[in-house]
Amino acid sequence: MTNADIIAKMNEALSKAGGLDKSVKFDFGDDGQILASGTEASESNDDADCTISVTKDDFVALAAGELDPMMAFMSGKLKVAGDMSVAMGLQSLFSSM
Repeated sequence: MTNADIIAKMNEALSKAGGLDKSVKFDFGDDGQILASGTEASESNDDADCTISVTKDDFVALAAGELDPMMAFMSGKLKVAGDMSVAMGLQSLFSSM
């Protein structure tokens, strides 16, 4: 799955979920970054209220419901920097993807 595919699915999910109050950046390391803010996601490395560092493969598994977010966090597959409450509120976004 390319970043453009992820952005398209995320934009659809953000629209369904009514958008985000704060910004979140998904950092895939060498595979790039995706910034979600309001009802729009884009490929951007701008600052965000919360940054989630995860491999692209693990992100796809999270979005598909194949990887439990709490288990990913506890096992170190997912790291959160910044406002943890933003990360906790992403469940509705992932369930729409």
